[in-house]
Amino acid sequence: MRQEDAAHKVIITAAVTGSGPTRQMHPALPVTPAEIAQAALDCWRAGAAVAHIHVRCPVTGEPSSDLSLFQEVVERVRSASDMLLNLTTSGLHIPGQGDEWIERRLAPLTLRPEIASLDIGSMNLGDRIFINPPGWAETAARRMRQWGVKPEIEIFDVGHLAQARELLKKGLLDEPPLFQLCMGVRGGIPATPENLLFLKGLLPANARWSALGVGRAQLPTAALAVLLGGGVRVGFEDNLYLREGQLARSNAELVETAVNLIHALQQDVASPQETRAILGIPR
Repeated sequence: MRQEDAAHKVIITAAVTGSGPTRQMHPALPVTPAEIAQAALDCWRAGAAVAHIHVRCPVTGEPSSDLSLFQEVVERVRSASDMLLNLTTSGLHIPGQGDEWIERRLAPLTLRPEIASLDIGSMNLGDRIFINPPGWAETAARRMRQWGVKPEIEIFDVGHLAQARELLKKGLLDEPPLFQLCMGVRGGIPATPENLLFLKGLLPANARWSALGVGRAQLPTAALAVLLGGGVRVGFEDNLYLREGQLARSNAELVETAVNLIHALQQDVASPQETRAILGIPR
């Protein structure tokens, strides 16, 4: 599949659990590796080409960085599909930990996912401080290249794009760069059409990008992203509701809604093979 043949198609990423939602918020939130993998596969069958993966402690449901949990999810998804995997490298940087936190966050790269998230800016994120020092970004970018993993640069606010451009200037990111415009997170840029247009205008000309909107902004953000030539991200990590007051039955239902939206806007959905061509990821 040549890149030019697939370039007009829309990539759907399913973020099926994240680190914030709880079972109290939605009883169908996937928690165990088997549940997370099944949710990803259901989204693949519904039309998602990429699964963005966090893992949880199977007992408590709390966010986890246990590599064995990531490994089980990866093996389950890869044994049953050609879906691309985007493993998170987010996590807390606690002062005084030395470099241990870096290695813990980057451990999922050893599983060789096609993509991994790269958070490049420190910020207030909800009720906590999300610390991503400049040295972290450079180390993570180098390590992703070492393991043959495509960085997905997470943009929560305008200044993060300036930091991303510094990584590009230093030659730490392979072309074409991939961005996720994360909008509506408390502490980050609000999810408005004006802000999405603004961020999109600051991206490098050859960038591949996707956008997400938190909560009720999920579908409006997806619609504008499609019209602007980007991909979309949906799923329980960002939004639990199909519409106001109505919980989505599953992550797959949110993907199905995104597929219908894309088709209504007279666009086509990218398959995993086409997604590889668009992003420059070899098979």
